[in-house]
Amino acid sequence: MKIVFLDADTTDAGDINLGPIEALGSLTCHGVTAPDEVAERIADAEVVLTNKVVLGALEMEAASRLELVCVCATGTNNIDLAAARERGIGVANVAGYSTPGVVQHTLALLLNLATNIHRYAGEAVLWAESPIFCRLDYPIVELAGRRLGIVGVGEVGRRVGVGAEALGMEVVALGRVGQSQETTHAGWPRLSREIFFKSCHAVSLHCPLTPETECLINQKTLAWMPQGAFLINTGRGGLVDEPALVEALRSGSLGGAALDVISQEPPEKKHPLLDATIPNLLITPHSAWASLASRQRLVAEIAENIRAFLVRERRNRVDQGA
Repeated sequence: MKIVFLDADTTDAGDINLGPIEALGSLTCHGVTAPDEVAERIADAEVVLTNKVVLGALEMEAASRLELVCVCATGTNNIDLAAARERGIGVANVAGYSTPGVVQHTLALLLNLATNIHRYAGEAVLWAESPIFCRLDYPIVELAGRRLGIVGVGEVGRRVGVGAEALGMEVVALGRVGQSQETTHAGWPRLSREIFFKSCHAVSLHCPLTPETECLINQKTLAWMPQGAFLINTGRGGLVDEPALVEALRSGSLGGAALDVISQEPPEKKHPLLDATIPNLLITPHSAWASLASRQRLVAEIAENIRAFLVRERRNRVDQGA
């Protein structure tokens, strides 16, 4: 069986064991694949692995032997699922492989916003110039006793909340319109949108990007947030109205923001969020998921998806009827 990985560099930095996949067939890895290279590279493949490379009807039409597409991620927006169903091509994804790393990264971003560790550590040489025994140049906020609002209380959101409670924070969740439950499974109150944003000292985003959640963070919700509040986004870039966020940071109404995702990835060099003059903005390059342990779990899950397909079992399948 021929297996083709179209964008292996998104997963393997030379430190990953691809043996579990190699054991199932002849694996060809391409570091990155441009749109005009897809058709040729998958022409005789039976299984295609892709993280972000788009597979639409035209690409599938060029692959007469294609039987299974393995998405090396949770989101499947880069796959034309209707075209796959029409051609009887299975599509499988992987969920939950990066949860520990994303939780860890989220809490690290929150702690950096609160303590300004990244600023102090980046200016270690200035300590020698201090007239006192320490430096008090950047504010340090105690999180204990403050309220963290979680948007999306799935596994990641729940674990972030548990970690915040260990820091002494109160945790609440954003309720959805029409939601009957008044509390989450963890016992955290679900608050209406206005009350949620007006009462949270920090908000962390862990919900999917849908028409309902697109630009959830906007001029109105940012204006509701208390003076000096923090925003953390390790979910999806489209959850945030980026110009509105820049305005809130520049005006000082928002205390700080930490983003691991933005609307365009990778961003253009002149992307507005890469402006070094924006105060109290901390950005990491979509790296919350990328621990070695997470990426190795991803490989193991992909291998299991292929193995299940070979014995006609439906595992992590997102197609219907294929």
